[in-house]
Amino acid sequence: MAVKKPNILCIMSDEHTWNIAGCYGNPLVKTPNLDRLAKHGVLFTDCYTPSPLCVPARLAFTAGQYISKCKGWDNNSELPSADYPSLFGLLNKDGYECALGGKMHYGSDRRYGFTKDLNPGFNKDFKSLIRHKRIDVDSEEYAKMKDGLSRRFSQFEISENNPHFNHDLKVTDLCGEYLRNRKKDDKPFFLLAGYIAPHFPIIAPEKYYEMYKDRVPMPVIPEGFLDSIPLNYKVLRRAFQTENVPAEIVKKGRELYYAYVTWMDNEIGKLLEALYNSESADNTVIIYTTDHGENLGEHGMWWKNNMYDSCSRIPLIVNFPDRYKAGTRINKVCSMLDLVPTIAEICGLETRDVWDGDSLMGLMEGTAGWKDFAVSEYYAHNIAAGHCMIRRGKYKYVYFNSIGGKYPAEKQLFDLEADPGEFKNLAGDTKYSGLIAELHNLLVKELGREPEAIEAEVRSGNDFDNLTVS
Repeated sequence: MAVKKPNILCIMSDEHTWNIAGCYGNPLVKTPNLDRLAKHGVLFTDCYTPSPLCVPARLAFTAGQYISKCKGWDNNSELPSADYPSLFGLLNKDGYECALGGKMHYGSDRRYGFTKDLNPGFNKDFKSLIRHKRIDVDSEEYAKMKDGLSRRFSQFEISENNPHFNHDLKVTDLCGEYLRNRKKDDKPFFLLAGYIAPHFPIIAPEKYYEMYKDRVPMPVIPEGFLDSIPLNYKVLRRAFQTENVPAEIVKKGRELYYAYVTWMDNEIGKLLEALYNSESADNTVIIYTTDHGENLGEHGMWWKNNMYDSCSRIPLIVNFPDRYKAGTRINKVCSMLDLVPTIAEICGLETRDVWDGDSLMGLMEGTAGWKDFAVSEYYAHNIAAGHCMIRRGKYKYVYFNSIGGKYPAEKQLFDLEADPGEFKNLAGDTKYSGLIAELHNLLVKELGREPEAIEAEVRSGNDFDNLTVS
């Protein structure tokens, strides 16, 4: 008798900072359900998003490609065609039912291989395909941006009425119902449960807020640090109106975010309970991850859009107790894009040459070496030019494209073992020149061209030239 292929339950949140979870060593935040997944599964300590922005990250996951290859530039983007090759399409051809249960920021006419939509209203974004205009740092408009604070700070609230709660409660109910109704003899499934939490507005009920009031530490920003950051990050701070945020607002926002994460964990717990009480429980791989993190005032930043670990590093847990050793922690660098061929291999599919990730199966089973690097890119809004990053081993290299021919490219290099806070930029030390050249060459090899050439394409608007989709 043939062994039935495993089911996949992929839970993807939105904007969950990697280390605000108990299983990632945070002693304060309460995430018992994620902690249980990690205790009985495999936890990756150093996973990165392909882009620190919602739509590009999710399009990259859908296509299995870097955003500059699949043209997922920003939140206005979509893949080049509705039938663009995806993991979900391959799973369908292999007899899986791919069910979409929650927000993936797809347009209303795009499902990219998902054949069952638990609620079409979850994904009905309009995609204008219009690029965000680059900010002119010498303009009067830019000079005026420094006044005022983002209205998002006024949405830090203790309340039962977060506009995203209804969506996420429906995700739990609909995905839970789907799991409870599955029978052992049904075809295998891939279910994506897409939660919006803990994405801003950062609003949480009082009972959760009280768990963290006056307990969450403030961000540490060394004296003079904000003067030393690259020009593009100064542009981000000004354009998002996140300069000079009062301490009391920073404090409340961080407390509420912790509360919101615990609220989300509670919903995930309900969903997992539905699975555990179903006929599919014994043959389902559970994956938890997110699209990117949330800065929460670290490095003077809020929301996302940059390459600091608070934003670009993401949680990743793979739980299949009968297959992988429970409680395993893998301290190698990997990417959300590596998850795509991993799922394919778990399900017995051939991986595709055009995918930019590598299967994590051998790493999880302790049978193979590993590349130990990940790449991330950002070309979207509130910047003067795009930037990209490669993390290999303990080093992170970030390249900021030149701005308008007047401001040259800037670079950052961090030793994350010696400097986990990413405060000491080593790029100006000639001792690291060779390493920087090596990392830059690896970055170019991965992306297929120089970052400046990608920037030129973004500015030109030629989206779908030279695509590799076979």
